[in-house]
Amino acid sequence: MHIQTVLEYLITYRYFLIIPLTIVEGPIVMVLCGFLLRFGTFDLIPLYAALTAGDLIGDVGWYCVGRYWGIHFVKRFGKFFSVTEEALQKVTKLFQKHHNKILFISKITMGFGFALVTLITAGMAKVPFKKYMLLNVSGQLIWTGVLLSVGYLFGNIYTTIDKGFRDVAIIGIGILVVLLIYGLGRFLSKKIGERL
Repeated sequence: MHIQTVLEYLITYRYFLIIPLTIVEGPIVMVLCGFLLRFGTFDLIPLYAALTAGDLIGDVGWYCVGRYWGIHFVKRFGKFFSVTEEALQKVTKLFQKHHNKILFISKITMGFGFALVTLITAGMAKVPFKKYMLLNVSGQLIWTGVLLSVGYLFGNIYTTIDKGFRDVAIIGIGILVVLLIYGLGRFLSKKIGERL
Protein backbone atom coordinates (compact mmCIF):
# COMPACT_ATOMS: atom_id res chain seq x y z
CA MET A 1 0.00 0.00 0.00
CA HIS A 2 1.39 3.41 -0.94
CA ILE A 3 1.83 6.18 1.61
CA GLN A 4 -0.62 8.34 -0.33
CA THR A 5 -3.31 5.67 0.06
CA VAL A 6 -2.62 5.38 3.79
CA LEU A 7 -2.83 9.16 4.24
CA GLU A 8 -6.10 9.36 2.32
CA TYR A 9 -7.49 6.56 4.48
CA LEU A 10 -6.42 8.34 7.68
CA ILE A 11 -7.94 11.63 6.53
CA THR A 12 -11.20 9.98 5.46
CA TYR A 13 -11.67 8.01 8.68
CA ARG A 14 -9.96 10.37 11.13
CA TYR A 15 -12.97 10.75 13.42
CA PHE A 16 -13.44 6.99 13.73
CA LEU A 17 -9.73 6.57 14.49
CA ILE A 18 -9.99 9.10 17.31
CA ILE A 19 -12.47 6.96 19.23
CA PRO A 20 -10.11 4.04 20.07
CA LEU A 21 -7.26 6.47 20.75
CA THR A 22 -9.46 8.35 23.21
CA ILE A 23 -10.50 5.12 24.94
CA VAL A 24 -6.82 4.43 25.63
CA GLU A 25 -5.53 7.93 26.45
CA GLY A 26 -8.35 10.46 26.47
CA PRO A 27 -6.86 13.66 27.92
CA ILE A 28 -3.71 13.65 25.79
CA VAL A 29 -5.68 12.89 22.62
CA MET A 30 -8.15 15.68 23.44
CA VAL A 31 -5.42 18.30 23.86
CA LEU A 32 -3.67 17.13 20.69
CA CYS A 33 -6.95 17.26 18.76
CA GLY A 34 -7.59 20.78 20.05
CA PHE A 35 -4.19 21.76 18.68
CA LEU A 36 -5.01 20.19 15.30
CA LEU A 37 -8.47 21.78 15.34
CA ARG A 38 -6.78 25.18 15.38
CA PHE A 39 -5.15 24.35 12.04
CA GLY A 40 -8.31 23.07 10.36
CA THR A 41 -7.49 19.36 10.48
CA PHE A 42 -10.86 18.65 12.12
CA ASP A 43 -14.35 20.12 12.27
CA LEU A 44 -15.49 20.94 15.80
CA ILE A 45 -18.79 19.05 16.07
CA PRO A 46 -17.69 15.63 14.71
CA LEU A 47 -14.43 15.93 16.67
CA TYR A 48 -16.26 16.76 19.90
CA ALA A 49 -18.63 13.83 19.33
CA ALA A 50 -15.78 11.37 18.60
CA LEU A 51 -13.76 12.44 21.65
CA THR A 52 -16.79 12.30 23.93
CA ALA A 53 -17.84 8.89 22.59
CA GLY A 54 -14.35 7.44 22.99
CA ASP A 55 -13.96 8.55 26.58
CA LEU A 56 -17.46 7.42 27.52
CA ILE A 57 -16.92 3.99 25.96
CA GLY A 58 -13.88 3.58 28.18
CA ASP A 59 -15.87 4.69 31.22
CA VAL A 60 -18.63 2.18 30.48
CA GLY A 61 -15.97 -0.52 30.24
CA TRP A 62 -14.61 0.31 33.69
CA TYR A 63 -18.14 0.49 35.12
CA CYS A 64 -18.76 -3.04 33.77
CA VAL A 65 -15.48 -4.27 35.25
CA GLY A 66 -16.64 -3.04 38.65
CA ARG A 67 -20.17 -4.33 38.29
CA TYR A 68 -19.31 -7.84 37.10
CA TRP A 69 -15.78 -8.56 38.40
CA GLY A 70 -15.22 -5.94 41.13
CA ILE A 71 -12.75 -6.81 43.85
CA HIS A 72 -11.57 -9.95 42.02
CA PHE A 73 -10.36 -7.80 39.12
CA VAL A 74 -8.66 -5.33 41.46
CA LYS A 75 -6.85 -8.08 43.36
CA ARG A 76 -5.62 -9.72 40.18
CA PHE A 77 -5.01 -6.82 37.76
CA GLY A 78 -5.29 -3.61 39.79
CA LYS A 79 -1.54 -3.12 40.03
CA PHE A 80 -1.35 -2.75 36.24
CA PHE A 81 -3.81 0.16 36.34
CA SER A 82 -2.66 1.79 39.60
CA VAL A 83 -5.85 0.62 41.31
CA THR A 84 -5.23 -0.68 44.81
CA GLU A 85 -7.58 -2.24 47.34
CA GLU A 86 -6.71 0.61 49.71
CA ALA A 87 -7.74 3.25 47.17
CA LEU A 88 -10.89 1.26 46.44
CA GLN A 89 -11.78 1.23 50.15
CA LYS A 90 -11.26 4.99 50.44
CA VAL A 91 -13.42 5.77 47.45
CA THR A 92 -16.07 3.25 48.54
CA LYS A 93 -16.34 4.97 51.91
CA LEU A 94 -16.90 8.36 50.27
CA PHE A 95 -19.07 6.82 47.58
CA GLN A 96 -21.67 5.57 50.05
CA LYS A 97 -22.59 9.16 50.94
CA HIS A 98 -21.78 11.21 47.86
CA HIS A 99 -21.76 9.06 44.71
CA ASN A 100 -23.54 11.66 42.54
CA LYS A 101 -21.06 14.41 43.41
CA ILE A 102 -18.08 12.07 43.19
CA LEU A 103 -18.98 10.78 39.73
CA PHE A 104 -19.55 14.24 38.29
CA ILE A 105 -16.55 15.92 39.92
CA SER A 106 -14.31 12.95 39.14
CA LYS A 107 -15.14 13.31 35.46
CA ILE A 108 -14.20 16.98 35.26
CA THR A 109 -11.03 16.67 37.35
CA MET A 110 -9.51 13.41 36.08
CA GLY A 111 -10.68 11.81 39.31
CA PHE A 112 -8.31 13.56 41.73
CA GLY A 113 -6.00 10.63 41.02
CA PHE A 114 -8.84 8.14 41.64
CA ALA A 115 -10.48 8.12 38.19
CA LEU A 116 -10.39 4.37 37.50
CA VAL A 117 -11.14 3.56 41.11
CA THR A 118 -14.21 5.81 40.96
CA LEU A 119 -15.51 4.20 37.78
CA ILE A 120 -14.95 0.67 39.11
CA THR A 121 -16.55 1.60 42.44
CA ALA A 122 -19.62 2.94 40.62
CA GLY A 123 -20.04 -0.47 39.04
CA MET A 124 -19.43 -2.31 42.30
CA ALA A 125 -21.94 -0.08 44.09
CA LYS A 126 -24.42 -0.89 41.30
CA VAL A 127 -25.18 2.75 40.65
CA PRO A 128 -28.09 2.61 38.18
CA PHE A 129 -26.62 2.71 34.69
CA LYS A 130 -28.87 5.56 33.51
CA LYS A 131 -27.81 7.73 36.45
CA TYR A 132 -24.17 6.77 35.89
CA MET A 133 -24.35 7.77 32.24
CA LEU A 134 -26.22 11.02 32.92
CA LEU A 135 -23.58 12.15 35.41
CA ASN A 136 -20.74 10.93 33.21
CA VAL A 137 -22.04 12.56 30.02
CA SER A 138 -22.61 15.86 31.85
CA GLY A 139 -19.06 15.88 33.18
CA GLN A 140 -17.61 14.59 29.91
CA LEU A 141 -19.09 17.43 27.86
CA ILE A 142 -17.37 19.95 30.14
CA TRP A 143 -14.08 18.02 30.29
CA THR A 144 -13.86 17.57 26.52
CA GLY A 145 -14.50 21.27 25.99
CA VAL A 146 -11.81 22.27 28.49
CA LEU A 147 -9.14 20.01 26.99
CA LEU A 148 -10.00 20.95 23.40
CA SER A 149 -9.70 24.60 24.43
CA VAL A 150 -6.29 24.00 25.98
CA GLY A 151 -5.09 22.35 22.76
CA TYR A 152 -6.59 25.14 20.66
CA LEU A 153 -4.80 27.70 22.85
CA PHE A 154 -1.53 25.84 22.23
CA GLY A 155 -2.28 26.14 18.52
CA ASN A 156 -2.68 29.89 18.88
CA ILE A 157 0.56 30.17 20.81
CA TYR A 158 2.29 28.04 18.20
CA THR A 159 1.33 30.49 15.44
CA THR A 160 2.73 33.50 17.32
CA ILE A 161 6.11 32.10 18.36
CA ASP A 162 9.14 32.66 16.16
CA LYS A 163 9.71 29.63 13.92
CA GLY A 164 13.15 28.84 15.33
CA PHE A 165 11.83 28.68 18.88
CA ARG A 166 8.38 27.24 18.12
CA ASP A 167 9.00 23.51 18.62
CA VAL A 168 10.95 24.01 21.83
CA ALA A 169 8.25 26.29 23.24
CA ILE A 170 5.42 23.89 22.42
CA ILE A 171 7.25 20.94 23.94
CA GLY A 172 8.03 23.00 27.04
CA ILE A 173 4.46 24.20 27.43
CA GLY A 174 3.13 20.68 26.85
CA ILE A 175 5.41 19.24 29.52
CA LEU A 176 4.43 22.04 31.91
CA VAL A 177 0.70 21.37 31.41
CA VAL A 178 1.13 17.61 31.91
CA LEU A 179 3.15 18.23 35.08
CA LEU A 180 0.58 20.71 36.39
CA ILE A 181 -2.30 18.30 35.78
CA TYR A 182 -0.34 15.43 37.33
CA GLY A 183 0.73 17.55 40.31
CA LEU A 184 -2.79 18.83 40.91
CA GLY A 185 -4.14 15.29 40.80
CA ARG A 186 -1.54 14.06 43.31
CA PHE A 187 -2.10 17.05 45.60
CA LEU A 188 -5.87 16.61 45.61
CA SER A 189 -5.54 12.86 46.01
CA LYS A 190 -3.33 13.38 49.05
CA LYS A 191 -5.76 15.90 50.57
CA ILE A 192 -8.70 13.56 50.07
CA GLY A 193 -6.69 10.67 51.51
CA GLU A 194 -5.90 12.70 54.64
CA ARG A 195 -9.59 13.36 55.24
CA LEU A 196 -10.51 9.68 55.18
